[in-house]
Amino acid sequence: MRVLFVCIHNACRSQMSEVLFNRMAPMHKAFSAGSKPAAHIDPNTVEVMKEMGIDLSGKVPQSVEHYRGRKFDYVITMGCGDACPFVAATHRIDWQIPDPKNKPIEEYRKTRILLEGKIKGLIDEISMEKTESE
Repeated sequence: MRVLFVCIHNACRSQMSEVLFNRMAPMHKAFSAGSKPAAHIDPNTVEVMKEMGIDLSGKVPQSVEHYRGRKFDYVITMGCGDACPFVAATHRIDWQIPDPKNKPIEEYRKTRILLEGKIKGLIDEISMEKTESE
């Protein structure tokens, strides 16, 4: 399965989601992108992921345009509304996760925990879908 996580800046929520998904479901592949990518990953995002042993310091926000024309099984948006352009996918889900940008680092940790739960649910959904198709 190929999953694309999309938010506006690709500097926090979608970056967290990509690395968490790839860690939790190594048999699948996740990517992330933003509709208006930032120049760099949010420093608080780097810090809260480092707490889990994940280094995002070398990552660079990616434009969703980079993925135009590619097919995904799932596209997960973070509540960016009209700012999230269409990317072809079998399934589209909007998680409506608030951006912790410019908030205390504890909000980033809460976002990370929320994403972990959502990703576990997504992995379960993918596993059920895969089982049903076999």
